[in-house]
Amino acid sequence: MNFALYTWTSDLAGLLFPKSCLLCGKTLHQQEETLCTTCFYKLARTNFQREAENPIIEIFSGRLPLVSATTFLFFSKGGGTQQLIHKLKYKGKKEIGVYLGKLFGNQLNDSELFNMIDTIIPVPLHPKKEHKRGYNQSLMIVEGMAKSMKARVFPDVLYRKIYTSSQTKKSRYERWQNVKDTFEIKKGQRLEGKHVLLVDDVITTGATLEACGNKLLEIPGIKLSIASLAYAQG
Repeated sequence: MNFALYTWTSDLAGLLFPKSCLLCGKTLHQQEETLCTTCFYKLARTNFQREAENPIIEIFSGRLPLVSATTFLFFSKGGGTQQLIHKLKYKGKKEIGVYLGKLFGNQLNDSELFNMIDTIIPVPLHPKKEHKRGYNQSLMIVEGMAKSMKARVFPDVLYRKIYTSSQTKKSRYERWQNVKDTFEIKKGQRLEGKHVLLVDDVITTGATLEACGNKLLEIPGIKLSIASLAYAQG
């Protein structure tokens, strides 16, 4: 198919089956993707990637020896970030993860704290939960980030060996207890000497990332940084 025909076909498909903004529902223009321009600019970015000391690195202070830590968006109840993550996790909208991951990756490329990442790893779901959902939402985010950052993805090095209940509504201690000894490493030699970015969808207390990070730090020579798509304060 030549380019002119491809463009005409794409334009016709856009007219017959217009795509809508996944936040406000407004019809997207041809140059828009996933979100309309208005919703794109309303995203509650943290810009923590510019700061070596920020609320995310403070969460893990004394808990994990990290190179850097950041998050892309603020998460507030009823806000746009919550709506997008809900659709990503529970409504089958995988494209939200890839789209926001690409935006996040572009942001990290411009940060001296994150532009030397070798490898990106998603927080894994238990196979039962992943089968039920159809995908791992953190992997969708990571795939988008990897496209922007030109980093390798190893989705199978870290795996969840125990099925755990949801972290929602649990206290900080209960969250830690819920994920303790839940994760395991497989073929960790692939990450020896690498600077690894561990990625989750939302950071609240950091319990899940701490459990994952402690396993990854058993790999010789690894340097670990952490990122999440969103940060739920308090």
